[in-house]
Amino acid sequence: MAEVSPKVMIPESFQFQVSSSDIAGQLTLIWELLKAPLIVPLLTLGVYICLAMSLMLFMERVYMGIVIILVKLFWKKPDKRYKWEPMQDDLESGNLNFPVVLVQIPMFNEREVYKLSIGAASNLSWPADRLVIQVLDDSTDPAIKLSKSV
Repeated sequence: MAEVSPKVMIPESFQFQVSSSDIAGQLTLIWELLKAPLIVPLLTLGVYICLAMSLMLFMERVYMGIVIILVKLFWKKPDKRYKWEPMQDDLESGNLNFPVVLVQIPMFNEREVYKLSIGAASNLSWPADRLVIQVLDDSTDPAIKLSKSV
């Protein structure tokens, strides 16, 4: 096979400046030759793409700001949208006006907090006959399961 001479990589107009044995000089010269026509336009294109994306982000922020302001000004408030009224105390029906509420307390090997969470759910200000409390226990420790059941 024929060996490729280092002079092949460099244009003939620049060959007189670098000796044939100076590889670092040849690489520097190739970099200088490629930098202007190849690297600079790619970087310029990248700058323009970043500028366009920044402008798009700015426009999106302005649009979302306008939408949020319009929603806050013209959106119906919950009390106007959901025609709700506070529950009236009716002596005849007693607690039947109140819906049945289910409170679920999930636990998994939580020895320190099970008394607090069950106590907090028991002390809710809701009629006792309309409140259901479920403790969902997936504990793997038998000592914790026994202490909760006692």
